[in-house]
Amino acid sequence: MIRRVSIALTIAVAVLLALGIVMLASTSSVRGQEAFGDPLHFLKRQLLWMTAGIASGVLLARFDYHWYRKLALPLAVAVVLALAAVFVPGIGLRVGGSRRWLNLGLLSLQPSEFAKLGVVISLAAWLTRVGRRTALLVPGIVLPGAGVGMVAVLLMLEPDYGTTALTCTVAGCMLFAGGAHLGYLSAIAAAGVAGMSIMVAHDPVRLGRVLAFLMPDKYPAVAYHLAQSKIAFIKGGWFGVGLGNSIQKHLYLPEAHTDFILAIIGEELGFIATILVLLLFTAIMVCGVVISVRAKDTFGRLLGFGLTAMIIVQAIINMGVVTGCLPTKGLPLPFISYGGSSLLVSLAMVGILLNIEEHTAASEEDEHTRPAKDQIHKF
Repeated sequence: MIRRVSIALTIAVAVLLALGIVMLASTSSVRGQEAFGDPLHFLKRQLLWMTAGIASGVLLARFDYHWYRKLALPLAVAVVLALAAVFVPGIGLRVGGSRRWLNLGLLSLQPSEFAKLGVVISLAAWLTRVGRRTALLVPGIVLPGAGVGMVAVLLMLEPDYGTTALTCTVAGCMLFAGGAHLGYLSAIAAAGVAGMSIMVAHDPVRLGRVLAFLMPDKYPAVAYHLAQSKIAFIKGGWFGVGLGNSIQKHLYLPEAHTDFILAIIGEELGFIATILVLLLFTAIMVCGVVISVRAKDTFGRLLGFGLTAMIIVQAIINMGVVTGCLPTKGLPLPFISYGGSSLLVSLAMVGILLNIEEHTAASEEDEHTRPAKDQIHKF
């Protein structure tokens, strides 16, 4: 069965990648022509990133995941340094009032995407190390909370509230799965929500998004993205207006090729395609949970759970934003939205999940063949 889980996970991701490339070719053509004089500009870049992402996924699928436990501390330090580097002039890139990218010459990277992977690995390693002491306040809440809090502060300063909320949510889920005391965890979660609420209240842009979400009729200019997204879904109906026939992609819906690409899928391919995307992410969630539960060691179980949660929670937030269930946040839809760093890290996470499954399968084969080998030796 475990082999079938691996195959199902690979197929689900492959279908999402294929759909993403097809929809990016359609969705980004207008924006690419206007900004760069090339309707295939974004598609070409995404194909390069996808190639790199698949290569990293294949490589990590063959790399023993137990090594991440030994590398957790260096990875955590690298993540913090990379997040801090975006504020260094000449290294960090400032785009639209935010500092989220590192300038590496021919390409730019978004450290926040790699921070998500680093947090999952570091937490899995720490929770495995402390074991049952996770139920205590200091080892189970204070120390891991301080580490995650440091990453969260750097993300908030960029500012990147969406990734902050995502990372802290997944971290909380991992602490709960690792055995943290529910009372302590609830207290720190409440403190985190209160802190972010205060930050949002003092940030006119983010506060405007929340108010527009709650009262769209009162703030129509700020709620413009959501209104256009809903129009796209309404126009699409059950079967869509046809591939390439979107009206909203003609700059009516900003960021149509990134955060709001699901709305264009709904417009061009209809409600059926939207449900297909939802089912594919559900399949990834089920496969990830099975891989996590079947892992033979605590680190593998926590790592698999954290990686699965990071992919699925991000997808849920993106879908919630696009459909108007959540305030607007800048989180891409994994495997589909345009964005090199996001695609690279998402495929790397899948590669690690496949490696956990590979070790589980190998362990089960050893358990099945060992009795026969023992009988041979006795004979």
